Amino acid sequence: MLSDIEYRAVVDFVYREARLADEARYAEWLALWTDDGGRLETRIKLLQTGHRYSQEPASRMRRLVSNIEAAPADNGELVVESNFALAELAIQAKREMHWWVGRTTHRLRVSAASSGCAGRRSCW
Repeated sequence: MLSDIEYRAVVDFVYREARLADEARYAEWLALWTDDGGRLETRIKLLQTGHRYSQEPASRMRRLVSNIEAAPADNGELVVESNFALAELAIQAKREMHWWVGRTTHRLRVSAASSGCAGRRSCW
């Protein structure tokens, strides 16, 4: 079971991660991930080049995150699950609104590289 302070840190992290993605602040968003996070760096570079003609101009997106649940895993990570609704305003041609809904899982681990982490028991 997490303390109230730890849970609040997890919630703040999930909200910040969603906001950075929505605002296309990709360098800051990528800094939240560890090297084993997949091919995210390649995807980010592609988004930043401006050569994604299907996203010219880029869609506007907003995520709504709710029902955040967090529990410690046996390996020291936290398993964080939440519901989301993602609204995408595709403004390229037809100006269509798309809705994506689902549940996501984050696997969080304490990282000394996290800002403000030095000397703290937990941070993400």
